[in-house]
Amino acid sequence: MSESKKPAAAGKNSSFLEKVANFFKTLPKRIAQPFKNMWRELKKVTWPSRKDLLNYTLIVLAFMTFMGVVIGLLDLGASRLVQLIIG
Repeated sequence: MSESKKPAAAGKNSSFLEKVANFFKTLPKRIAQPFKNMWRELKKVTWPSRKDLLNYTLIVLAFMTFMGVVIGLLDLGASRLVQLIIG
């Protein structure tokens, strides 16, 4: 049993060096691959028209304004309630 481990240890050093060399050889390709995948996915996207984009933007802005008013009123009510409780 111990004999089978000794050759593996000797082969491990060269295998480690090969792995390190292979790591640095494939590094540029592995760095570029996510960007290539992203570009392929962006080509598949159906982009909205200018009119749709304007409509969506106005809807979001109106909703944000509405929620700002609601949260402001809740904050005002809560602070009045705390003032009544305190004194």
